[in-house]
Amino acid sequence: MSFWKFGKAKRMEKKEDLGSFLKYLPLVAQSSSLAWPPSVEQELQTISEGPTKSMVNSGEVLASHITNMRKSLSLDAGNLSPNPLQGYATFFDKKISREESAKFFGEVVPALCGLLLQLPSMLETHYQNADHVLDGVTSGLCLLAPQEAGVVFLSQELIAALLACSFFCLFPEADRRSKHLQSINFDDLFSFPFMSYCSKRESKIRCLLHYFERVCQCMPTGFVSFERKVLPRGHKHNPHYVSYPEAEYWAKSTTPLCSVEIHTSGAIEDQPGEALEVDFADEYIGGLTLSYDTLQEEIRFVINPELIAGMIFLPRMDANEAIEIVGVERFSRYTGYGPSFQYAGDYTDEKDFDAFKRRKTRVIAIDALPNPGSTQYKPERLLREINKAFSGYLHQCKHQAGPPPSSAVESSKRWCMDDHEEKVGVATGNWGCGVFGGDPEVKIMLQWLAISQSGRPFMSYYTFGLQALQNVNQVVERIGLQEMNVGELWSKLVEYSAERLSRSTRLGLFPWFMASLSATN
Repeated sequence: MSFWKFGKAKRMEKKEDLGSFLKYLPLVAQSSSLAWPPSVEQELQTISEGPTKSMVNSGEVLASHITNMRKSLSLDAGNLSPNPLQGYATFFDKKISREESAKFFGEVVPALCGLLLQLPSMLETHYQNADHVLDGVTSGLCLLAPQEAGVVFLSQELIAALLACSFFCLFPEADRRSKHLQSINFDDLFSFPFMSYCSKRESKIRCLLHYFERVCQCMPTGFVSFERKVLPRGHKHNPHYVSYPEAEYWAKSTTPLCSVEIHTSGAIEDQPGEALEVDFADEYIGGLTLSYDTLQEEIRFVINPELIAGMIFLPRMDANEAIEIVGVERFSRYTGYGPSFQYAGDYTDEKDFDAFKRRKTRVIAIDALPNPGSTQYKPERLLREINKAFSGYLHQCKHQAGPPPSSAVESSKRWCMDDHEEKVGVATGNWGCGVFGGDPEVKIMLQWLAISQSGRPFMSYYTFGLQALQNVNQVVERIGLQEMNVGELWSKLVEYSAERLSRSTRLGLFPWFMASLSATN
């Protein structure tokens, strides 16, 4: 890739965010602008004129054009999953109806190529405006590396163009692995043999294709922010930040416990109020979204596909980090979970917008320890999990006075979605449980502690009908009657965990807790 020599290009070359990210884009740098290679631009131009001229009217022909564009971009076929282009042919020519296929190739594919033709100019405009969105704080598209707090602010139109690159498998993959970035092209979703997908994989694809259909019919005009939040380690001293807490911090806390609402049915994304919506993340945000599997995180990412854009530039999270995404729009309905997951049609998102033209949907991604077994009861593991949750739940807003917990996580700028952030609670569920193997009774208490200490007013908890939590209301009520604070509940949790490790109790946390409280009365 050539260096830019002069004019607008020279000014843009100086921007660190663009410089750090150029090699991850499928564009080339010319003397005065970003551009597609001429042969790719010609392919996109031809396809954008519709199947009558381009003859792109089937999955097989589309696969041929994708191959040509990848060759023009010098992208190694070895970086793709096995036989993905055959998978495109199978899906569009055999798995969906002729009517659906004709509509997609007649309307959506040309519109996506037209959008991609605009990508170079959209990116140039994006970088020119990047310093002016948040009062001079840089918010341009860049690699938000671990331990580097920062924010990226993207228009929904730019996100649509970037995801179109993923659909056509145009992103370079070679350098992503070394930076701990997820694969971002859709090749794994379409990898062949297609029959091994089963219905859940087909439903993920249908959700994503429905998103493309919607944005091609009417392009959204809002924005989405992606923020890496870092809970600084103890060597950083700043009165406005909470450093990564040690166990003593939790044991000595006199913060009151927040209120709790328990929901045995429903889903986090359907919560009616304003709350942080917890994404049960992998350390790699998005997890297996673009692969064959379908966990709760992956469901959220395909019904709100703009979340996938974060996978382009957000490497894995460290233990003291969380990722907050604000403004994503929901496009699809669904039923089921895991193997029973099914695309269920269109969804109209009616969430209001904030002053930055973001929808008032706040998604916070935090990753739990995978398969911890009995080690989850060790003090250092308890501390890791509560601090991970704490890093995500702390307010973004900078407070001018007052000690922790009202101080903020380190970020590129302390800025608020609204002037009533203190009224925003947390909607969460069985984080780190299920396939991750965490103890749900312990995990709900850790989240309650972290939410309370962060200054959030409530925890809205969705149990998804989990049998282990059937008595949670009784336990929460009992804790309330005891008027316990954060430090007292944390100490009880540490005491229980020590007994589990030493095998002096085999009780679950809830029956142990009820017996312990009864013994002290």
